[in-house]
Amino acid sequence: MSRAPRDDEAAASPAAARHPDTLAVGFGHDPQQAFGAVKPPVMLTSTFAYPSAAAAKQAHRDYFDGAAPGRDAAFIYARLDHPNLAVLEKRFAALEGAEEAAAFASGMAAISAILLAFLKPGDSALHTSPLYGGTHGLLHGPIAGIGVTPVAIGDAVDPASVAAAAETAARHGPVGLIFAETPANPTNGLADIALLARTADALAERQGGRRPLVVVDNTFLGSLLQAPLTHGADLAMTSLTKYAGGHSDLIGGAVSGSKAMVGPLRRLRTLLGSHLDPFTSWLALRSLETFPLRNRRANANAAIVAAFLRDHPKVTGVSYLGFLAAGTPARAVFDRQCAGAGSTFSFRIRGGESEAFALLDRLQVFRMAVSLGGTESLICHSASTTHYSVPPEIRRQVGVDDSTLRISIGIEHPDDLVADLASALDAIP
Repeated sequence: MSRAPRDDEAAASPAAARHPDTLAVGFGHDPQQAFGAVKPPVMLTSTFAYPSAAAAKQAHRDYFDGAAPGRDAAFIYARLDHPNLAVLEKRFAALEGAEEAAAFASGMAAISAILLAFLKPGDSALHTSPLYGGTHGLLHGPIAGIGVTPVAIGDAVDPASVAAAAETAARHGPVGLIFAETPANPTNGLADIALLARTADALAERQGGRRPLVVVDNTFLGSLLQAPLTHGADLAMTSLTKYAGGHSDLIGGAVSGSKAMVGPLRRLRTLLGSHLDPFTSWLALRSLETFPLRNRRANANAAIVAAFLRDHPKVTGVSYLGFLAAGTPARAVFDRQCAGAGSTFSFRIRGGESEAFALLDRLQVFRMAVSLGGTESLICHSASTTHYSVPPEIRRQVGVDDSTLRISIGIEHPDDLVADLASALDAIP
């Protein structure tokens, strides 16, 4: 039942000194604490036996009274914490450069926990736009329903736009949280994280010292291409389903940050029952080992596919981050904040829904499905799938129209991906 001691080797050679490729393979697992197993075994148990009554009392005291519940306490019950979850969170925190991480049953479970833990009735919440459909629906539905007013930022790389949105939000109540999805889904619009952190500092002075929490949804680029915490974010959230999982076979989410910030999320996760189960945690650990390799291949493929689409006469625009114009505010943020352009972007074709559907129905290598970041290349029509629940007027306002297709590039051969798109585009009248 007792938790394994901390990795002595890691203490001598901290995670900060190791490359992500190395951290992804074995960090956080000590074979000697698992009968010598080189890989973490799946610990399929719902509960853990106490060695004594006194130990049982101490385990509960450590968990419920500790600053970071569950991390340094003995295991009690799998809804609170379990060995596979502990190793996954330790390894993911190392990749994020964070003190702690908490893993959830989905990305939306992670976002829900953040909003419920740090917002209260009467607050307002600033957010970038567009947002993933689920996040938009949560903020403008149940969260608004408990008395929180969401306010969108028009342009999150423009100080004047951010300041104007903050002023509007403050009129509705104290700003409790600034939520940034950067790059945005599906437009790849950027938010200046450092600018949002400065905005939070300014709001704290107006709000009697209460500083809004700065939260970044880092799903589109992930741990290897963007480090929100180093730019002033308090919490970085990512969907483990996407690049970290990378095989389209698991659902999960993770939040990284300081112990003080992650601790309340673990407590709330226990109450909500939204923890990541042992087998899915094990799958995520297995996937993380090839995360850097998959990421490099997908990014290289994406640059080739994006260049093909940019030059095609039936394509009217490509949101690939590598094409941001030099000298623009967005390019300046990209150069300062991002380590690469990623492999998910959107493009527009001449025409509308009928032309987009005609293209989709002709593809053979690309899979027509939602989600992103898998080994396979995926494509979808955002307006009728991932953003269907977003009101049409907001979709039009943020540039998600009927000609928009979101594409996630996998690790297939780039020649086959280009040929598949070329054939489908040629079939459009």
